[in-house]
Amino acid sequence: MKILVPVKRVVDPYAKVKPLPDGSGLDVAGVKFDVNPFDEIAVEEAVRMKERDPSVSVTVVSIGSGDCEEQLRKALAIGADEALLVETTDEMDSTVVAAELEAVVRQVGPDLVLMGKQATDDDCNQAGQMLAARLGWPQATFACKIETAQGSVRVTRETDNGEETLDVPLPAVVTTDLRLNEPRYIALPGIIKARSKPLSRQPRATTAAPKTRTIRLEPPPSRPPGRRVGSVDELVAALRERGAL
Repeated sequence: MKILVPVKRVVDPYAKVKPLPDGSGLDVAGVKFDVNPFDEIAVEEAVRMKERDPSVSVTVVSIGSGDCEEQLRKALAIGADEALLVETTDEMDSTVVAAELEAVVRQVGPDLVLMGKQATDDDCNQAGQMLAARLGWPQATFACKIETAQGSVRVTRETDNGEETLDVPLPAVVTTDLRLNEPRYIALPGIIKARSKPLSRQPRATTAAPKTRTIRLEPPPSRPPGRRVGSVDELVAALRERGAL
């Protein structure tokens, strides 16, 4: 089985960022970047599949500037076999990402695309579904458990009403949720091996243009100060004053 895992470079989810004074973007000077956490879970799951079945190969792909090489090398250190960087500085949204990933899928020919359900920077949760639609492949989203079988995968997915289990024929697109696994600590030997693993670069394959644009970025309004109350009756009265009851 050949698995393709898209990896996105995002601002460290634990870093504090603020908009630029003109609202045109985020001030990321001196801010650490990392692999999107949901994508790291997808890489970990793909590597675990490879460890259970040596015939599995794992390719990671990123779309962006040359800086993405750092995140691809981290994915290789986790255990992926090879990496591909679609090098571009173009503006992108989910539609562009899906179009470029479709081109990569046609080129690489994976049996399974395993990717994070969303990115922590834009939180769109769209690219996986759009990619499946473009490919005409079945999809299973929000996976919290994945079991492989001959020619299919069994995916347990999280829903608002509990868990749902689907048998999905391959090739397919599966997006990962937080509870699928906990990514491993990367030891020094893995980091050293990653330096010699193949990482190829290529330009964009499509001319897809974004269908959305950012008008302005603004910080959220500050929270009003809290208020102490002396009793339950006073709390209920205060909530009624605010129209909450």
